[in-house]
Order: sequence, then C-alpha cells, then structure tokens
Amino acid sequence: QVQLVESGGGLVQAGDSLRLSCASSGRTLSSYAMGWYRQAPGKEREFVARIRWSDGTTNYADSVKGRFTISRDVRKNTVYLQMNTLAPEDTAVYYCALGLVAYGSGWPRFFDQWGQGTQVTVSS
Repeated sequence: QVQLVESGGGLVQAGDSLRLSCASSGRTLSSYAMGWYRQAPGKEREFVARIRWSDGTTNYADSVKGRFTISRDVRKNTVYLQMNTLAPEDTAVYYCALGLVAYGSGWPRFFDQWGQGTQVTVSS
C-alpha cells in the first residue's frame, strides 16, 4: 500500500516562496512519475507539474512555468515543489500524486494514488 504524505503548505504573502514536500512509502518508484495538482475553492483540480522518477524529466502547467520547480530526492523517495513569486491565484489545496508510466508515452495515463493535500494560501 503506497502512502503519499505532503507537507510545507501555509499562509504567505504575494511574492513569497514556499516549498512543498511529498514523501512516498510502500512502493519502488523507478517505473512511476509523481505530480503535483491543486484545487482552488469552487474550481476543478488542475495539473501543476510532474516528474518522471527514472530520469527526472519534468513538465509544467503554463500558469506556473518559470515560477515553480519540481524535483525529487531518490534516496528519500520524496518529491518537492519549490514555489516562487507566489500570487493570490496560487491559493489552493495542493495534492501530490503517483502514477505508473505508460509504455511508449513516457508518462502515466492517469495518476491513481493521491496524498491528503496541503493548503497554500497567498494573501495580496
């Protein structure tokens, strides 16, 4: 049984930075990708960033490109989301997710394991 535990959320002001962490346990990650999603009040959950565990390849939503960085520590089985220049529109619950990389595509068809979420609130 895989477990994903997020941490690092909080209340910050616009322009500040935060780093989220997601520790994974219970599964070898070499065939997986991990991602960050977020859900703001009244909105659907949206993709933020993802990283392929085997080689560290990343990609990002346009809304966070250049401000957020996803990374991983393979020894700690932990993925990070460094968020810089935060804005009020980044306010959301941030979720860590895990998905099996699909053969041929290099990315999961879907993420099927989720953490409990961590709240990020950015005041103006």
